[in-house]
Amino acid sequence: MKFLNGYWLLGKGVKRILHADYVEQEQGEQSLCLYAAAKKIEKRGDTLNLPMLTTEITAVMDDVLKVDVYHHKGALDKGPSFVPCPCESGKIIINDSSIMAGKLSAKLSDGTIVFDYDGREITRREKTLSGYYTVDDRPYAAEYLRASVGETFYGLGERFTPFVKNGQSVDIWNEDGGTASEQAYKNIPFILSSRGYGILVSSYGRVSFEVESEAVEDLQFSVPGERLTYYIIAGKTLSDVLMRYSDLAGKPALPPDWSFGLWLSTSFTTDYSEQTVMSFIEGMEKRNIPISVFHFDCFWMKGFHWTDFLWDEKMFPDPEGLLKRIHDKGIKVCVWINPYIAQRSALFDEGAEKGYFLKRADGSIWQWDMWQAGMAIVDFTNPEAASWYCSHLRKLMDMGVDCFKTDFGERIPYEDVVWHDGSDPCLMHNYYSFLYNKVVFTLLQHEKGNYAVVFARSASIGSQQFPVHWGGDCSASYPSMAETLRGGLSLALCGFGFWSHDISGFEDTATPDLYKRWIAFGMFSSHSRLHGSSSYRVPWAFDDEASEVTAFFASLKKRLMPYIMKAAEEAHSSGIPVMRPMVLAFPDDETAKYLDRQYMFGPSILVAPVMDPEGYCRFYLPEGKWYPLLGGKAEQGGSWKDGRYDYFSLPLYVKEGTVIVMEEDGKRVCHIYGNASNTEACGEYESAAMHNADGTVQAITAKERL
Repeated sequence: MKFLNGYWLLGKGVKRILHADYVEQEQGEQSLCLYAAAKKIEKRGDTLNLPMLTTEITAVMDDVLKVDVYHHKGALDKGPSFVPCPCESGKIIINDSSIMAGKLSAKLSDGTIVFDYDGREITRREKTLSGYYTVDDRPYAAEYLRASVGETFYGLGERFTPFVKNGQSVDIWNEDGGTASEQAYKNIPFILSSRGYGILVSSYGRVSFEVESEAVEDLQFSVPGERLTYYIIAGKTLSDVLMRYSDLAGKPALPPDWSFGLWLSTSFTTDYSEQTVMSFIEGMEKRNIPISVFHFDCFWMKGFHWTDFLWDEKMFPDPEGLLKRIHDKGIKVCVWINPYIAQRSALFDEGAEKGYFLKRADGSIWQWDMWQAGMAIVDFTNPEAASWYCSHLRKLMDMGVDCFKTDFGERIPYEDVVWHDGSDPCLMHNYYSFLYNKVVFTLLQHEKGNYAVVFARSASIGSQQFPVHWGGDCSASYPSMAETLRGGLSLALCGFGFWSHDISGFEDTATPDLYKRWIAFGMFSSHSRLHGSSSYRVPWAFDDEASEVTAFFASLKKRLMPYIMKAAEEAHSSGIPVMRPMVLAFPDDETAKYLDRQYMFGPSILVAPVMDPEGYCRFYLPEGKWYPLLGGKAEQGGSWKDGRYDYFSLPLYVKEGTVIVMEEDGKRVCHIYGNASNTEACGEYESAAMHNADGTVQAITAKERL
């Protein structure tokens, strides 16, 4: 939210109630405090009839400080509140002018707070910047942190706007707005700076960020109410910051290995039955396209009944038998669900009678007709409602369902509603997505142990703990393909280790050209799904070559599974995502700061999807020597490259010195690219191949490997 009108004036309806003029500082047992008054205190009488803004800084863990800025401390907080994951506090040093956690410190000087990491200033809050405002008599707390020349900002959830967030105004407010607008399904109040720090605002409410867009020298963020709390997280590299952030907000669970294969869907509004499903599966099998999961979208249930968890008996007269036949082919099953109960659902009366739905202030059930006629929203703040919902999911699991697509959860009302536990409706709007997915994911973990996975669309702080998330309703066009990738890269910089998207676009139907290009991009995403809206996404519906391209890249991903699972384990243990923005992998490369049409797939493979109908692609290779994954001569990096690619290729490069283990003909083969210092890692494998700079490949013996 913008409070200023230019440099000198306040915006319309804005009053600046308080900003620092006179400041006192005080050392507490565990914190450092600033007390700011709006005028100079020269005599005792000046302390009367005067508001005060308090800033309290505490150490959370090494390299993480918590900053709490408040006007009236006793303001009611009904929750839900962000609860950081348990962590050790680390080394803390406090004196009357500074507080240090690990290598991160906050130093006070005449009301200015300088944030320093390992002797280097990363940002500062000037004495007169932060403040307490009212807009049309509603209170807001705002913080302004000084930006540096050349500093770039990233993150804020899955945002489809430009990847570098400088100059943008962003509201953290979940919306179902597709991928072609400033709205987002996954809003995370975490922003990452190229200067080696991140800011997490501790609120599930509407946090507003002005990224050099109000005061162009500053990163500004604000929340409605009396209090603003945020964490500043620093590190030597952006990866260090992201790992610390995931220590605080939670690390992703490790999805099962089968989830990394190809998912095939019925699509949304297409006509499909048991015969259609089996024809799709057999068609993929006939064309040598390996699939891991078959997904039944909404119409596995009858229209107007969502959600009742009952199969449409006309289309699926024997669901148990169908699921068994799918399982017999080694394929897992996913079904679509959402957290809404339509009025025509067999469950509506039961849920209404037992008080399982969100209510209005007058005690009636909140309902509307958007999406499903007369639908209500399951109130997951009621433990009994959550158990009731899970009991129906458990029946599906007993039938043979392996996982769920947890769709929706964004359009949650915040006016004239009352939650079971009394939570603040404005905070619940974003938090609902976390709670909904947590309920379902926890059930899957309880029933399936380490084989839990969902396919979720909405998210808020901490949702990365419940993978996988997909990018929502993109369109069948190259610009939409690019915006989808931007969204995934932005989400990755908020600690989401696993991400997917609808290959070839959800809305409309792709041309054969676009379908084949998006296949390559989709197979080099952590999770890969063929899904659409009103038309099927089986490759033979496009052209014969589409089947060959799909088979090629699906098989290539299957070969790379040892490498992918290693990257997945790293995402689970450290919070570093499988799909890594170039700025994360190469933070010291000035060019990498702005790249949003390429990324690192795991630590060593560079991917640049082709987004041009002529097959042209221009991409950047960082310093060093790079080897084409699909064969050819090595390239020297530190410059831009370009070329034209057929449908069975795209820029895929491996860093020199990399060892990649692949699955080939039932064996694990160790591929060594150039001079690798860790070839001893190949000792446990039956064979190895050395890729030379001139494009030749030679087999090497176990003795040579060691």
